Parts: sequence; C-alpha cells; structure tokens
Amino acid sequence: MSEVTRVPRPTGADRGPGPLVVAIDGPSGSGKSSTARGVAARLGLSYLDTGAMYRAATWLAVHEGVDLADVDAVARLVSGADFDLSLDPEVPTVSIEGHDVTDAIRLPEVSAAVSAVATNLGVRANLVARQQQVIADATGGVVAEGRDITTVVAPDADVRVLLVADPAARIARRHAELGEEVDQADVHDQVIRRDRDDSNVAEFHSAAPGVVVVDSTHLDLEQVIDAICDLVPVTATSALRPGTTAP
Repeated sequence: MSEVTRVPRPTGADRGPGPLVVAIDGPSGSGKSSTARGVAARLGLSYLDTGAMYRAATWLAVHEGVDLADVDAVARLVSGADFDLSLDPEVPTVSIEGHDVTDAIRLPEVSAAVSAVATNLGVRANLVARQQQVIADATGGVVAEGRDITTVVAPDADVRVLLVADPAARIARRHAELGEEVDQADVHDQVIRRDRDDSNVAEFHSAAPGVVVVDSTHLDLEQVIDAICDLVPVTATSALRPGTTAP
C-alpha cells in the first residue's frame, strides 16, 4: 500500500537547499499529469498533483452544499479541511476529510465546477502554501505539476518546464482520457473554458524567465518524459533514491 501524506496546513516555512524539485506547468490536456508521473517514476521521486487538491476541494464544497459563488465560505471550508495524498507516482490517491475521492474528483460534475474553486483567491492562497510545505518536506525529491507551479508554487525548482500542445491535441487527449461516451463538445468546453477561467488567476500560457518550453503536440509520452529528464542537471542526481538512474 502506498504511503499517504497528510498535507499540512501552512506554517510559512521556506524551502532551503535540498533534494531535486521538478516543476511542470501547462494548460489543460497538455499531458502534465501523465508526464509528471512518468518523470517521478523514472527518477524515483515523489509526485505532487496540485490539480487534484483543487478538485478535492471542489468535491468537498459540492458535497457539503456550499454555494461556490460564496467565496468566503468556500475559502473557510478549504482552509479547515484535511487533505491526505499518496505521493507515489504509481498509485496517486487523494482523500479529503476522510473521504477517498481519487475517482470522484474526475467526474464531470467536478470538472464543470472546479474553475469556481480554483479561481477563488482565498482557496489558492491556502493550497499554494500547503503545496509549498509538501515540497519543502519532500526529503526524497518531488515532481510537482499543475497551474503556476513554475512561477508561484515552486519558482526555485531545479527544473522548471512549461508543457504545451496545440488545442486540437489537448482536446483529443482529454476526450480519450474521459472516454468516448463523453460528448466532445463538453470536452472542448472543459479544456478551453477552464484555461480561460484559470488564466485570470494563474499564468500558464507563456514561460517565465528560466522556464523551458516543451511542446508535446507531436511527441508521445515517453518522448516527453525523455525531454524533461534530459533537463535534470547531473549535479542533482545525488538526490535520486538508491536503485534509480540518471537520464
């Protein structure tokens, strides 16, 4: 069974020098999650899916019947909630307030509502601080992926990547992920609308200084993983767990 990590409430701790941190940003459907899991598995690092935390927060708000338009109520709910994550890239799970929501957070009703929570500035402040704490505590190194990871959550990461793909490729990938029974128009709305909404509070369309752009449009998963692992500095391989190899 994978070890589950309680995501602590923010303490304000700063990350000092330590193990390897890889930060992967990008729009919906660019392949962030599959890529980040693959990089983490190859390098023997932990995997942090920050998007799963926003989805879990959305699930909890809907489950508790909180009006998502009431930004203060949603922020209070999330700030008081306990998140438990598996940081194992092979078995990434997420629980909130004791509910295992690993599968539930991928349901269409959560996907349709998550932007309302992800754009809540109070929620973002709380979850960003929690994510930074997880990274600071990740003694074996971590690959973190999601929105504004390279600029806000982990701006000092050893490797910072903006993973992009053209809209048609992103929509096709998300459609394949959700299944053919899901209407393609709904998938288009999820991908394009979510990017538009989230771009109001997070920057993930253009690379900040020091961030490497990887375009996955015409690459398969292994090629994308190779491209990112090739960016890992040789000096950082000392952070790899025993039994793993440098790219």
